[in-house]
Amino acid sequence: MQQPVAVAAIQFNIALGEVDINLGKARAALTRAAQFGAKLVVMPEMWSSGYDYRRLREHAERTPDVVEEITALSSQLGLVVVGSLPLLAEGNIYNTACLVDNGAAVGCYRKLHMFSTMGEDRFLSPGEQLLVTDTSVGRIGVAICYDLRFPELFRKMALDGAEIICLPAEWPKPRQEHWRTLLRARAIENQLFVAAANCCGIQGKLDFFGMSLLLSARGEVLAEGDEQDCELFATFDPSEMSEYREQIRCFHDRRPEIYGTLL
Repeated sequence: MQQPVAVAAIQFNIALGEVDINLGKARAALTRAAQFGAKLVVMPEMWSSGYDYRRLREHAERTPDVVEEITALSSQLGLVVVGSLPLLAEGNIYNTACLVDNGAAVGCYRKLHMFSTMGEDRFLSPGEQLLVTDTSVGRIGVAICYDLRFPELFRKMALDGAEIICLPAEWPKPRQEHWRTLLRARAIENQLFVAAANCCGIQGKLDFFGMSLLLSARGEVLAEGDEQDCELFATFDPSEMSEYREQIRCFHDRRPEIYGTLL
C-alpha cells in the first residue's frame, strides 16, 4: 500500500433469488462509486442471489457469467471489486468471494466457517485456505460474514502482510452490536484497515440492518451506513497505519514462543 486509497462499501437490499435485479443494483452502485473516485469497492455476501437455498445450484451455475460482467465493469471503471457469490466447483457449491482488479481476476476465497445455526453447512461446502494477495491498491485479505467471529483467521492474514481486510456479509438483526464490536476489534488488534459491506432489508424471516463500516487501523469509524441502500466512502492512508504500528508495537511485542505460532 504505497498511496492513500479511496474505498467504498456498497450495501443494498438483496432481492432473494433475483439475479438480474441484483446485478442491476450492483452495476449502478459500482458506477456511482467510481464517479465518486473510489478505487476499491466491497459488496455484500451472496449479493447476486441471497441465500435462496431452493435454487442455489441454479444461481451457482450462473455465477461465472455474473463474475465476467463484474470483471469487465471493473476494467471499464478502474476498480478493485470484492463481493461473494455462490460458485459451483468440483461438484460442490461454495460461498466464494471473487477479487477482481481492473479487469483481472486475482483471487477467490471460499468461506471457511459455515454458520451451522442457520443451516449453511447443509447447502454449502467450506473452503480450505485463506486469501491474502497483492492488488493495485495494496495487499488485501478477504473474509466473509461469520468468519468475523474467528480472530485467529484475521491474525494469520495480518501476519501474511494484509493491509486491508475486505469483508462481505449478510449479518442480521438483532446482532448488530456484535457486528460493530467485532469489526472494530479485528481492526484494532491487527492494526489494519477494514472494509465491511453488509446487506439491508428483509429476506424471508430475516431482517438485515446494514451498518456497513469502513474502519481505520486504529479501529476508528471512518464511515458507517444506516439501514437503507447506500454507498459509503472513506480514504485509507497507509502512513496512518505505519505511524500507529510504530506507536503501539503489537507485532514486535508478540510472544509466539509462549502461545504458539499460527500455521
